[in-house]
Amino acid sequence: MKKTILTVLLAATVAGSVLAPAGFAQAQEYGRYRDWNDGPRRHHHHNGGAIAGGVAAGLIGGLIGGAIVNGGGGGYGYAAPPPPPPRCWTESRPVQNEYDDGWHYERMRVCD
Repeated sequence: MKKTILTVLLAATVAGSVLAPAGFAQAQEYGRYRDWNDGPRRHHHHNGGAIAGGVAAGLIGGLIGGAIVNGGGGGYGYAAPPPPPPRCWTESRPVQNEYDDGWHYERMRVCD
């Protein structure tokens, strides 16, 4: 479920960035019809609001996506801790020999 939600958020982000309107390119020859000492003309299009909006949308989307992926931070309630692993040790135990019906001792792992 988490992978599906993450994939949908990623697809929405990519689609939003692809479909966002791009600005027009402005090819200008600076100083062609003016005095060369004036320097280039500076055009301020006041795009600071659009940049700030994009940054804010990215931060908010990241926070929402992170909360969804992490389960909202609340979890699913209390879960009991897993049981401890069994106690194990090695002992020498008698084992019957398969070839001559005799007995010998082998080290074996014994657990509770």
